[in-house]
Amino acid sequence: MTRPQSTKPYLLRALYEWCVDSGCTPYISVVPDAATRVPREYVRDGEIVLNIGPLAANRLKIGNDAIEFAARFGGVAREIWIPVARVAAIYARENGQGMSFEVADAAAPAGDRVAPAAASEEASSAGAEPPQPPSAPRGGRPSLRRIK
Repeated sequence: MTRPQSTKPYLLRALYEWCVDSGCTPYISVVPDAATRVPREYVRDGEIVLNIGPLAANRLKIGNDAIEFAARFGGVAREIWIPVARVAAIYARENGQGMSFEVADAAAPAGDRVAPAAASEEASSAGAEPPQPPSAPRGGRPSLRRIK
């Protein structure tokens, strides 16, 4: 018997589409590990929040195993590669609505998981500016709480 397919990538794609169709900006919260390719200088407290909206993420692909896109950080084009298992949440910046997920622990050593090589094509001029995740509603700011 084959192992059942994870619902996480399907939920990520659905919530991304809902955010964009609603005129909201989709953000993801990621807990990076050795296999995750994100700008480490933007990681705060073991987490990075990324804008994956159409204006910020170029060539976005939300696959069953990874999320890939190109974006600019401080004017520098970067190729981003995130294992779906490392995504902690996806939410709309404007209202905080979304979904959180459990982040899988690194079961296999980092050497066993290989991130694809960076593409040489330049990213779009629209940038991804990773803000800190909202913590509490203050003056209309969105919030996201993990409920177990």
